[in-house]
Amino acid sequence: MSATAICLAVGLALGFAAAFGGFGAFTIVMLFAVLGLLAGRWLDGELDLTKWLQSTQRKARR
Repeated sequence: MSATAICLAVGLALGFAAAFGGFGAFTIVMLFAVLGLLAGRWLDGELDLTKWLQSTQRKARR
């Protein structure tokens, strides 16, 4: 599935949430869309969190 088709589907979902549920529903759908995007990129191997996790662990040790 192309990135254009995925973005279109997300945009449609956000549009329906905004139209029928108001701003609160729009915000919740947007939050889950971002979480889904991050999870998908991580599972595809396109998102590497090791540098971020290592820096937060070093800060916690101080």
